Amino acid sequence: MSDGPGDSLSVRVATSLKAVPAGAWNACANPHALQDALAAPCSPSAETGIDRDNPFVSHEFLSALEESRCIGGRSGWSPAYLVVEDESGQILAASPSFLKGHSQGEYVFDHGWADAYERAGGRYYPKLQVAAPFTPATGPRLLVTDTPRAEEARAALIAGLEALRGQTQASSVHVTFAQEPDVTALKQAGYLERNDLQFHWRNEGFAGYDDFLATLASRKRKALKRERREAVSAGITIEALSGSDLTEAVWDDFHGFYEDTGSRKWGRPYLNREFFSLVGAAMGERVVLIMAKRAGRYIAGAINFRGANTLYGRNWGCIEDHPFLHFEVCYHQAIDYAIAHGLARVEAGAQGEHKLARGYRPVITRSLHHIADPGLRRPVANYLAQERAEIAAAQAALEADGPFRKTEGDND
Repeated sequence: MSDGPGDSLSVRVATSLKAVPAGAWNACANPHALQDALAAPCSPSAETGIDRDNPFVSHEFLSALEESRCIGGRSGWSPAYLVVEDESGQILAASPSFLKGHSQGEYVFDHGWADAYERAGGRYYPKLQVAAPFTPATGPRLLVTDTPRAEEARAALIAGLEALRGQTQASSVHVTFAQEPDVTALKQAGYLERNDLQFHWRNEGFAGYDDFLATLASRKRKALKRERREAVSAGITIEALSGSDLTEAVWDDFHGFYEDTGSRKWGRPYLNREFFSLVGAAMGERVVLIMAKRAGRYIAGAINFRGANTLYGRNWGCIEDHPFLHFEVCYHQAIDYAIAHGLARVEAGAQGEHKLARGYRPVITRSLHHIADPGLRRPVANYLAQERAEIAAAQAALEADGPFRKTEGDND
């Protein structure tokens, strides 16, 4: 590709992470590793909503997706990673970018845009997607090392995305679940902002689950206590597995749960059995697998990933139905884990207003979209302006309707 802004920065495309050294990529994905290692749990910086060590843009996670063929090949996710280098060949920035032939596995839905454009005679696919595949978790998308040339490198990435879009004749660029400072830089470059809602739990320095319960209205506290008791009333025990606990037998069980739920929910699960083995081997210490056992065998489980200050809930599945077990394994156990390990937040994935009653708060997520054709861009811009207002109103209403005590002494 052509040079980016500045005489000495160049942008190239890598079609596999095998062409990018893991250390160089991760230095872009987590430029603050030393500072985060020294930071106190639940530090003020953690409360900004930014997890500076996001597992889903790490070389290990993306490589596991590649090597298991969940992306690449005929998946419709063709890696087109942008890499920005200085005159010495040092990598200063990168992006997890993909050419896509469909809109699956993104969790920011643009099927309506594609249908309208193609009915009008346009060609929506391929499009250029900057994302963590199959992962609706906010994180960095323009991965930039912490150097004096950081903003120059970020600008080079944005220019590179537009150049790649033109070269591949893609209709658009979509940067989903983005965080600052990427959001500001992309909006300044003319991208349209789209908002949605998720539900996240926030650790306010709780010493234990009972401290968290004390922030809820009395009726809500009693409901959650009863729910947790009933979830394990059939002789169910719960285990949290990480690292060497993640044996192939454990992955066999969890993959069975995932396949069953994924087949019913999406028609075809996105992640295959090989992926779980690879990700467990490459980053098992960052995996937290919550497994439920009854009568000597696992019957349900949920996979989580750890960032610097956040626990990310991802996939759940089961082979037995028990009242409230889903809530226990996915939400309550995640809160227990976050409190015990001093994590600031739990992000429990996309959608789900049922999370509100369990102490998760409505949080706005942000995505950025560059649409080349003005004939499509104009109606999309008008739609997004209206949608943002609706999302903001919904967040306010849901926050007001939450389970928390409204005033001191309010026991509902």
